[in-house]
Amino acid sequence: MKNKNFEVIIIGGSYSGLSAAMSLGRSLRQVLIIDSGLPCNRQTPHSHNFITQDGESPAIISEKAKLQVDFYKTVRFFNGLAIEAVKTQNGFEIKTESGELFTSKKLLFATGVKDVLPEINGLVECWGISVLHCPYCHGYEVKTEKTGIIANGEMAFEYAKLISNWTKDLRLLTNGKSTLTSEQTKVLERHQIEIIEDEIESLEHENGNIKQVIFKKQSKITLKAIYFRSPFEQHCSLPEVLGCTLTEQGLIKVDIMQKTSIPGVFASGDCVIQARSVAMAVSSGSFAGASINKELIEESFA
Repeated sequence: MKNKNFEVIIIGGSYSGLSAAMSLGRSLRQVLIIDSGLPCNRQTPHSHNFITQDGESPAIISEKAKLQVDFYKTVRFFNGLAIEAVKTQNGFEIKTESGELFTSKKLLFATGVKDVLPEINGLVECWGISVLHCPYCHGYEVKTEKTGIIANGEMAFEYAKLISNWTKDLRLLTNGKSTLTSEQTKVLERHQIEIIEDEIESLEHENGNIKQVIFKKQSKITLKAIYFRSPFEQHCSLPEVLGCTLTEQGLIKVDIMQKTSIPGVFASGDCVIQARSVAMAVSSGSFAGASINKELIEESFA
């Protein structure tokens, strides 16, 4: 790539990064998208609750987006991993794993988060296929089916109430001794939500489609789907290296203009949003692109 200097570098080329790039490309900005090609939903067969794209595969949505963004000739793509980010006098310098150096006035992190999954055999293979994180994204497809929730304590209680909207054939797998209060237990039992305290040994599945949950006490239950809210960590450490503040939940803290605590650095998508979905990522990316363009305009008139 001959050009090494850009007005904006976007690290992360999934839905949010591509949406920001479209806003910036339509604003005639010189943009570089650096992406390593490992989106968090790469195993998920279908995406839902995104108008005009409901039921489409995540990969196809992404490919359509790339083709549309590529129409704007001021936007360039670089397939690689950003490993260093340095604040300079005029902006930022980004180094990739292959040794390429790029500079920009503004920087957008659309790097997403990484799910930290428990060591349950079969769970990784089922993640995003039959082990689900969001009923708004996937609940309709398994409505009324025999369903489990892996959770405990306050989160389990609230999650069980939520998922009961989609199915009444529901049981709570606390994966060990329940930490629900006696009152919470009574409420769930009153709504016929079974509570199973056995530790989980493995998930028996076929190509990621769950068949049975095997417990350490050798008992089994047959399920069609499981919900699990995975803890997460930032997929990219560069925002923290630059000094960006994180929230208590571990998300990059941004203001209403998608600005981080570091001047010139913006963030959008799953790395800043508690409610993770394609639609939310696209929305925040589009707004971040417009916000960056506005800041560049204001600086040119200063």
